[in-house]
Amino acid sequence: MDEKYAFVMMIREKWWREFCQHQREGKETHSYVQGGWAPPKATSRLLFYVAKPVGEIAGSAEFIERKVGDAADMWNEHGDESVLQTKEKYEEFVGDKERVSFIRFKNLEVAAKPVPLKNALMFLGLKRLSRKGFYLDKETADELLALMK
Repeated sequence: MDEKYAFVMMIREKWWREFCQHQREGKETHSYVQGGWAPPKATSRLLFYVAKPVGEIAGSAEFIERKVGDAADMWNEHGDESVLQTKEKYEEFVGDKERVSFIRFKNLEVAAKPVPLKNALMFLGLKRLSRKGFYLDKETADELLALMK
């Protein structure tokens, strides 16, 4: 599990702002909705890369689980944890997908010092970040988290 200690996931600015607002309102558990079978499968922490125009790793959270299931059943079970405020918005978002993934997390922390994309790429030794996300080992994740404090 150490080599898959953290998972860096790409998130749109709109959803990031909504999750931050829910956190400020006292919501403890959150769910990020994706169509189909989306990673991560198992990890300890999530790091959120907020896509352009923001372009930075802006926060982290404790990973609870990834649940995959029937779109209607998943809304009934965890819809209140998502940033999609109504069932209608959820149905519009998932479209005709029969199966969806809910990436559940808690203890969302907004970085005091977000890590800009160019710095993250240099730190990680990458040319670009995968849109599907990627795992980090514990040592690398801890160093990146320390940069964000």
